[in-house]
Amino acid sequence: MDNQIRLNKFLAERLGVSRREADELIAKGKVSLDGETAKIGAKIDKTSKVCYNSKIIPFDTEYLYIAFHKPIGYVCSRRAQGSAPTLYELLPKTYQKLKTVGRLDKDSSGLILLTNDGDFAFQMTHPKFRKNKVYEVELSRPLEPLHQQMISDYGVMLDDGPSQFKVLRLTSAGDESGRGPQNVLRSKNFGEGEDSAGPAEKYLVFLTEGRNRQIRRTFAALGYKVTKLHRISFGKYELGSLEPGKYDIIKP
Repeated sequence: MDNQIRLNKFLAERLGVSRREADELIAKGKVSLDGETAKIGAKIDKTSKVCYNSKIIPFDTEYLYIAFHKPIGYVCSRRAQGSAPTLYELLPKTYQKLKTVGRLDKDSSGLILLTNDGDFAFQMTHPKFRKNKVYEVELSRPLEPLHQQMISDYGVMLDDGPSQFKVLRLTSAGDESGRGPQNVLRSKNFGEGEDSAGPAEKYLVFLTEGRNRQIRRTFAALGYKVTKLHRISFGKYELGSLEPGKYDIIKP
């Protein structure tokens, strides 16, 4: 039938996994189809009842996509961590069921995307798609030219493998001392706040990976402390003038 689709494609879109990973879920017996354990290669339509871990996955879903400016001090998980509140507390109930596309740690701020479209999340976060993310970073002391070249050209070895990304210094006037993507602009409030008195060393970081606290760990391995980390773009999406704690509806 023309209106049928393969079960693994359906699961990939709803769960944010690859089709191969969807087949692995089916093979492990975690997916049921119309009350029976699903088989690899199965096809479904709107009348099919698909369950993953005993929970029904709706066939028709209204996909939502938002860009959110995460303030410092909030975590990206659904539950608060200790005294740190969750970003979901800043969102209307309509969007509190959306999942974050990647994460920013509690001490970082800037652009975070949220959606209920698993395929979109997969396309944005899987390393093979190499989505560029741009951060404004403030360091505790000037980055030595040799270390800047090391990070950009060779990478720094971390516990989970080498870490390499492009680093450009920002001058006091806010211009890049180098040539990066032409559509990248500093956010107007970067470097402001209680910790920004006096001169600060500010840089742009261009990253295509998304490992846990990668930027902080990379600089720490060379003896630097990241005092501010602020994401201004993710793929084609930019933070722009979006204020902390606010959101915009976006299109995929």
